[in-house]
Amino acid sequence: MKRILVTGGAGFIGSHLCARLVTEGHDVLCVDNYYTGSRANLDNVTDVRRLELMRHDVTFPLYVEVDEIYNLACPASPIHYQRDPVQTTKTSILGAINMLGLAKRLRCPILQSSTSEVYGDPEVHPQVEEYWGRVNVVGPRACYDEGKRCAETLFFDYYRQHKLPIRVARIFNTYGPNMHPEDGRVVSNFIMQALRNEPITIYGEGQQTRSFCYVDDLVEGLVRLMNVGGDLSTPVNLGNPAEITILELAEKVIELTGSRSELVRRPLPVDDPRQRCPEISKARDLLHWAPKVPLEAGLARTIAYFEALLSSSKDPVARLRTAAHA
Repeated sequence: MKRILVTGGAGFIGSHLCARLVTEGHDVLCVDNYYTGSRANLDNVTDVRRLELMRHDVTFPLYVEVDEIYNLACPASPIHYQRDPVQTTKTSILGAINMLGLAKRLRCPILQSSTSEVYGDPEVHPQVEEYWGRVNVVGPRACYDEGKRCAETLFFDYYRQHKLPIRVARIFNTYGPNMHPEDGRVVSNFIMQALRNEPITIYGEGQQTRSFCYVDDLVEGLVRLMNVGGDLSTPVNLGNPAEITILELAEKVIELTGSRSELVRRPLPVDDPRQRCPEISKARDLLHWAPKVPLEAGLARTIAYFEALLSSSKDPVARLRTAAHA
């Protein structure tokens, strides 16, 4: 049994990770400032006696005693991270500095949740870890993209300078229960619009591609990455290499929900990547990991979650806000 710190633990991925670690018998310290996370997301934790919640912003130092650190704290959807771009950059960089400082003091392993956005609008497809990326450093997405890139730099400098045991996961598009219904991500957008029989918004012609990994598969990858033996002086892509166009995704969501929604087209957002697909050979070789949940099965589970959310309240967004600040 370990005592494990998960920053951003009340968020979408963080809440699933906390639940997984508790199930394995660990004591989990969930740290979150509830900017985008919600305590309601932790309702799926089976043994609350092993879960401790702490409201804290990682841009400030944290003094606790733990055996491992998963650093997931940062808004991850464009709507949320562009709302306060300066704070987003501070969360990525100062948060990394503070968590690395804690890990250095404790001499404990630390995992950074990086992102496929470090690749920007890529010229290499699928994206391999050795690709340096093509990012607009002055665009509206740069607060997140560059913040995560700088955090990676800090992690590998701590590895080289202080021999700190680090892990860096580059997370590709992930979906599943506990997504915020208004986070602006394509899966949650499409499902909410479809369930309400509202027009489904397609940007451009919908031919841009993404690859979607179900959250349980992603958490399995994170846990394996943390526990892989030896030094690991490279980031590792975690995502589903099965590629699909946004238009195909919209049609699949309409089919699975039985929706009467029609498709409407809007101009492409600034710096929106045309392609996004992971090359996961490193994850296969080092972690013996690959996604298992097919897209249709994962979408069905996610749709069921949003259906329950809608049926439980006339205003599910307000319900989540109330739970976050309870």
